[in-house]
Amino acid sequence: MAEQRLQKVLAAAGVDSRRKCEELILEGVVRVNRKVVDKLPAFVDPDKDIITVNSRKIRAARKVYFILNKPKGVICTNRDPHGRKKAIDIVNTNERIFCVGRLDADTTGLIILTNDSELSNRLTHPRYGIAKTYVVRIKGEIKPEQIEKLKKGIWLAEGKTSRASVKILQRRHIESSVEITIRQGLNRQLRRMLAKIGLPVKSLARTKIGRLGIRGIGVGKSRELTNTEVTYLKKATAD
Repeated sequence: MAEQRLQKVLAAAGVDSRRKCEELILEGVVRVNRKVVDKLPAFVDPDKDIITVNSRKIRAARKVYFILNKPKGVICTNRDPHGRKKAIDIVNTNERIFCVGRLDADTTGLIILTNDSELSNRLTHPRYGIAKTYVVRIKGEIKPEQIEKLKKGIWLAEGKTSRASVKILQRRHIESSVEITIRQGLNRQLRRMLAKIGLPVKSLARTKIGRLGIRGIGVGKSRELTNTEVTYLKKATAD
């Protein structure tokens, strides 16, 4: 494992918040391989180094991986000053976890939660281009020319989006339903793309990340990823 910041390792092990862990380091109560570490930045390998706080050995956090079918109104941050329900509140684990990327509050569906920061960084890095599939309910009938624009890419403030895969699930005068697959992760990307071509979104749900899907997972429910699924994600983001 690559070295990590000491305060991050302490926080992940449940010692305290990252800010409080920084204070503990500066107070001189943290030792790494029996040597006092009282200056920042400091880096450690939690799988190899022996770390103690006030002479008590800490354990490296067990890597955990969950898939959650996020309900509407739930947010994907670890802190919220407004007291809204968070995705991490729904998943039952003793480890300190976080969301891999984000779904906005109004978007439902698949989100991965873990404490594996290395895998999280890879899954969200543009270079790996992991496919993300959504089902979108749109007000009105989607036109063939609008579909072509989505497929070719839409100009947003950050530039032109990459090509999208579009599959019509239902097309009616009142409402259309489409499945869209993209390989980018811009902020509110699909909503902005659809707004750009005059398509109001009624609902948006992510159904897949790569080969992982939420079939069989009820809204608001979660499960741990299997070893096979974790291995797949690591191989999909390997250099």
